[in-house]
Amino acid sequence: MNKNTQHSSFREKLVEHLFIGELLKLSWCHDSCDIEVASPEVDNAGYDLIAEANGVIRHIQLKTSFVGSRTATQKVHLRLADKPSGCVLWIYFNSETLELGPFLFFGDKSGRPLPALTDARIGKHTKGNRSGHKAERPNIRVINKGQFERFDTVEDIYSALFGAASPSTGHPRPL
Repeated sequence: MNKNTQHSSFREKLVEHLFIGELLKLSWCHDSCDIEVASPEVDNAGYDLIAEANGVIRHIQLKTSFVGSRTATQKVHLRLADKPSGCVLWIYFNSETLELGPFLFFGDKSGRPLPALTDARIGKHTKGNRSGHKAERPNIRVINKGQFERFDTVEDIYSALFGAASPSTGHPRPL
């Protein structure tokens, strides 16, 4: 068993922190320092992060895959659609260097809910019961990779989430 499988929870939290760090760094480099990030205490509403920048609040469900993964779908909680700017962000990462990107985005412009999930396939549990039956999860929908919009850089996904970052007031000064 490799570490991507054996330590998947660790890896997902690591990628989450790297992504938050990239958002903070971008906000810092653009001299705005206005991004706020919070995590829900309970994970039952379909999102992993709440982030606010440029007056836009996003409830973000994070998904991760290593570059080269054959994952073709992601499961999305219906309650995420109740949030005014809910979205799913699928972060790809290099499994050796942990460099982030590309980023896949499923959502709409700020202030608008997720695209309709009602026609999406109902998700099922990953493990079957004693007889092998995988029960449906009525609050989960399966979204195909083709429904996500691709962004190659942190700057691009920041703009998709919050609008364009404020322009920098100049180049960093040498020490």
